[in-house]
Amino acid sequence: MFDRWAERWFGRREEADEREQASRPAPHADADFVRLVRALPLGVIFVDPSLRIRFANNAAGTIFDFDPARAVGSHVIAAVPNVELERRVDDALRGEASVASMTFSSGSATRIYRVSIYPLADSERTTGVTIVAEDQTDVARLERARKEFLSNVSHELRTPLSSIKLMLETVIESPDEEAADLFLPQVLVQVDRLAALVQQLLEQARTESGQMKLHLREVDLEEVAHPIVSSFEPQAANKGVGLVLSAMRPVRVEADPDRLAQVFVNLIDNAMRHTASGGTVTVELDASGNDAILRVRDTGVGIPYRDMPHIFERFYVVDRSRTRESGGAGLGLAIVKGIVDAHGGTISTESMLGRGTTFTIRLPIMRAGPRS
Repeated sequence: MFDRWAERWFGRREEADEREQASRPAPHADADFVRLVRALPLGVIFVDPSLRIRFANNAAGTIFDFDPARAVGSHVIAAVPNVELERRVDDALRGEASVASMTFSSGSATRIYRVSIYPLADSERTTGVTIVAEDQTDVARLERARKEFLSNVSHELRTPLSSIKLMLETVIESPDEEAADLFLPQVLVQVDRLAALVQQLLEQARTESGQMKLHLREVDLEEVAHPIVSSFEPQAANKGVGLVLSAMRPVRVEADPDRLAQVFVNLIDNAMRHTASGGTVTVELDASGNDAILRVRDTGVGIPYRDMPHIFERFYVVDRSRTRESGGAGLGLAIVKGIVDAHGGTISTESMLGRGTTFTIRLPIMRAGPRS
């Protein structure tokens, strides 16, 4: 369809001045098609054999950063200063069609387009070239995320499995019981690590597929937080880290207590792993206006500014070597955000290198009152 319309359009335009004819409406038979092409989200450009633009729709102007009306009659390299595109247009004039991904930048934004360039020809000669550009940025991002996901999952699973295999081989080959006493407890630790990772992967999959099920009921945040904070106290004592629960007032929300427990566990665990001996992790519960406030504040190493926009992405870790030692897979914060989003809440982060990090969660409140 593009071919037939472009051939008719080019033929008519050869009979009049390019710019004057460009401002005139197309004949009635082609008017609907012209409006359709102009409205397409795909960028469409028609180029004549002298490499001059005969037609460009609005989407093409947005993609290639030019004014479609002003571009008509100009050389393609003047409108789109891209040597690769010009070369492919030349190839199309010689009968060689092509489809390739191309990256274009406009201001601070960079996007990826699938650019199809193919010749328009009648029975005797090539009459022009059609350029069609389709935005593939989101597709490329998803494909990159898929590859990174598979790579990270493989790595996270392979590390404990390799450790388990090595330790069991040592136990089997060793003639004494000391090897079993030494390595079997470590095998159990790695198995637990694998089980936790698989559970995290399942949680993340449910979150991203929108299948996270919430069993909502009225709950007191302190009742949920207290046993979890208590469970971390031995770890905090062994590490020399202060762990404090500060409930400013009773706060009740409609929530899934098991999911909220996951939020507390993941945030406290994250804070503990990144806070050195002598530091403090504080869990604060409060209310402000219509929001219940849950804060987990630490005095740890902090998060570099460049990493802040990515910390809720799955498998993203600020320092992978350090995180590997402490067993983090980069899924905890992604799961926390998924749970908070499912409850209609928000999560934000403040951090300063060497001074610590604060995660603040706001959830719709049910009831708050002064502490007696």
